[in-house]
Amino acid sequence: MNKLSLAASAFTQEWDHEELREPGTPAPPKRRFQSSRLVGEYEQPWLAKRDPREKFDKIFFYGFLVIGLAVSAYLCYDGWKSVGDEKFCLLWDEDFSNGINPADWNHVVRIDGFGTGSFDWSTNDSRNSYTDHDGLHIVPTMTVDDLGITPGQIIDGYSLNLTADGTCTDWNVTNCAVTSNKTTGAIINPVRSARLDTKGKRTMKYGKVEVVAKLPAGDWLWPAIWMMPQDDVYGSWPASGEIDIMESRGNNPAYYKDGRNTVGGTLHWGPNTDLDMFAKTTDSHWIRHTDYSKDFHLYGLVWTDTHIYTYVDNVLRQTLYVGFSEKAGTLYQRGGFDKMNIGGGGSPFNPWAGSKNFNAPFDQSFYLILNVGVGSTNGYFADGRGGKPWTDKANNSMAQFWNAKGVWQPTWGGPTERGMTVKSVKMYNLC
Repeated sequence: MNKLSLAASAFTQEWDHEELREPGTPAPPKRRFQSSRLVGEYEQPWLAKRDPREKFDKIFFYGFLVIGLAVSAYLCYDGWKSVGDEKFCLLWDEDFSNGINPADWNHVVRIDGFGTGSFDWSTNDSRNSYTDHDGLHIVPTMTVDDLGITPGQIIDGYSLNLTADGTCTDWNVTNCAVTSNKTTGAIINPVRSARLDTKGKRTMKYGKVEVVAKLPAGDWLWPAIWMMPQDDVYGSWPASGEIDIMESRGNNPAYYKDGRNTVGGTLHWGPNTDLDMFAKTTDSHWIRHTDYSKDFHLYGLVWTDTHIYTYVDNVLRQTLYVGFSEKAGTLYQRGGFDKMNIGGGGSPFNPWAGSKNFNAPFDQSFYLILNVGVGSTNGYFADGRGGKPWTDKANNSMAQFWNAKGVWQPTWGGPTERGMTVKSVKMYNLC
């Protein structure tokens, strides 16, 4: 019989004795637990002669404690310093209780992808932008559902001309007209959405912008809150700059890294489109166990002549910080353009040479833009990631996207899920 069996047998016998004992008969004394701890006198040599290495333990412990406290204090100071002590005065407070006020907002109507190659057709249709008690809704919809254009016509044999029908807001007819052709890969934009801006109506130079919004959920949706220059003082994009307060992707972060659990801020700047140095001025913030489509969050910008930073929910939770100073140098210097030799012809043209400001081109008035894009061919959705159903450099990228609608369309919920809801917009000037 093994030890386990013996122990079990002894326990059974003891239980049996308890049951069979006559009433009134005292129970036998139980064995007391015997401690294995040392008792009495015993040697303690570590007290008689201390190890000299013990003092180093204390030195290391308290040394690292002091270093940790110092680093923590510096990080707190650096975060506090980056916030600044600017005083702001409210310039505009928009809660959409009076609808989409044409005195403040423009609808931008185009089909060309706005330089990013997005697949949406931006409209002034009330199905794509409307207001209710929650605020402004910017909602992507399917073109075949809105206009009666058949799936076959999306691919071939249909002409769309927004200039001819008088709805296009761009002077360039190539941004407003397309004929679907299955041979060339040109198709009618399969998704319609909306882009609203305040150009010529609500602009600012130095101040603060705060937008409270809930972001959309759905594959390949691209919500954005951003700003563009009122006048291209330094030339066409990106020479006159771009400020992205918030950009995100609607993809599920469970299978797409940096999906709708991530928001980012970016500055675009450079002498030409090939030399956009946004990679030097971009950063992001992500949250755990949830995403930005679940609830409303505040997306903000603080902009002065010495710094620009974007943030989410509060000024200490910054998504991007860029400082401007003589020590840091001009953006032309920070971009390394002065050291370039383009095709053996020397450095590229400096569009900001006439400005004495270290923050040029971010020293002019900008206006606000709110939109939900769909897809792109500029790399914002990287090829080969998250089951992306098109490649950017293909001549039929939009057709590839449309042909995969059976995969991405089921990820889009109802209008409030696949759309961006903007509860409020506040714009401040420096007092």
